[in-house]
Amino acid sequence: MAAEYMHVGIPVLNRKPNMVYNEWGRFWVNQDVNEYDYKIEYLKFDEGTRFPEILSKQPHVAYKVDNADPYIREADRVIFGPEAVSDTVRIAFIIKDDAIIELYEEK
Repeated sequence: MAAEYMHVGIPVLNRKPNMVYNEWGRFWVNQDVNEYDYKIEYLKFDEGTRFPEILSKQPHVAYKVDNADPYIREADRVIFGPEAVSDTVRIAFIIKDDAIIELYEEK
């Protein structure tokens, strides 16, 4: 298993400049995490979002993985997914050792 750090996701209550709307997930997100030295992904979730409430209240750490399945099997709890968000990308959110982790799998 190999995981590559992508970003820290931080939920916010108010939209920040340069956020774009993600219709699929019903949330606002900054366009490019690389705009910030710390690779921060700011998220503002709308009512009716596909994601569980815990993601709107606690930060998460995202990793790009070759295969999410081994990480999902080792998770303490799966809180979202895995779900295909495009033809080439599948995501899941898990809890491991009290941390929320996003698994980003790209084929």
